[in-house]
Amino acid sequence: MEPQDDIKNTVRKGYATIAKQGNSCCSPARSCCGTDHAAGDSGKNIGKNIGKSISKNIGYTDRDLGSVPEGANLGLGCGNPVALASLREGDTVLDLGSGAGFDCFLAARKVGETGRIIGVDMTPEMIERARENAARGGYGNVEFRTGEIEDLPVSDASVDVIISNCVLNLSPDKNRVFAEAFRVLRPGGRLMISDIVLLKELPDAVRNSVAALVGCLSGAMMRDKYLGTIREAGFRDIMIHGEKPFPLDWMMNDPTAQSVADDLNLPSEMIREMADTVLSITISGVRPHEGR
Repeated sequence: MEPQDDIKNTVRKGYATIAKQGNSCCSPARSCCGTDHAAGDSGKNIGKNIGKSISKNIGYTDRDLGSVPEGANLGLGCGNPVALASLREGDTVLDLGSGAGFDCFLAARKVGETGRIIGVDMTPEMIERARENAARGGYGNVEFRTGEIEDLPVSDASVDVIISNCVLNLSPDKNRVFAEAFRVLRPGGRLMISDIVLLKELPDAVRNSVAALVGCLSGAMMRDKYLGTIREAGFRDIMIHGEKPFPLDWMMNDPTAQSVADDLNLPSEMIREMADTVLSITISGVRPHEGR
C-alpha cells in the first residue's frame, strides 16, 4: 500500500468512527482514536454541548446552530467559512470534506431555492449521515457525493464557490487538492477555506503519530508553504481573513491529544510550546478569468 493510501485509510477509519458516535476528534469530545471520554446518552449530550461551544467560539451564531438538523454539527471545524464566503442567491457551492453536512445546510439557506450545494466526503458513513440529515431537514437543493478531495467527482468549471472547514490539512497531497479546486471552479469563482497551519515544524514524534494525524495536527503544512501551494495552483487575490492560535488548551483536556501525549511520552511543556506553533486560519482566493 502506498503511504498516501495508508494515510487516507487511517483518516477514513477515524472519521467513520466519528460519524457513528457523533463526536469530534479534532476537538474535545470523544476521541476517535480509541479513548472514550464519555459513554451512553450522557456522553452524547456532553459531546453535543461541547461541539456547540466550540462552534460558537470559532464564529458560528446561535441562529446557525439552531437552523440545521440535529446531528449535523459534529464540532469538527476550526472556523466559519460560510460566514465569509459572500454567498449569493443562485450560487453553486462545493464543500470539500462535508462531513455530516453542517456547512452545506448553512450555505443552502444563503443560496436559496435557485442555488445548489454539493458536499463531497470520502467516508461512506459520513455521506450516509449527511443524506439522512438532508432528508430530515427537507433540503432539496443539497446533495452529497462520495469522493476524495484529490479527485473530485465534479465537472470542470461548474462551481461558483468552494468552502472547506478544517479538512485540507488531512490530505497527503495538498497540491492536488488545490489543483482540483481550481479545475472545478468557474472563472471568477471563489475559494474560502478554514484550516490548520503551522508557524514552525512539529516535533517528529507528533508529525509521525497516527493519532495526531486524525486529530488534525500532523498533516498540517507550514503557513507560507500552504499559501504558496494555493498560489501555484493558479489562484489569485489570495487573502487571509483571520488567523489565531489553535486552542491547544482544548487539546490539553482532549482525550485524543492526551492519547498522543501518553503514547509518545510527550511532556506537557512540549504541548504548551506547540500552542505557539499551530494556527487556525481562514483564506480566500479567486480563479481568475482567462488572460488575467
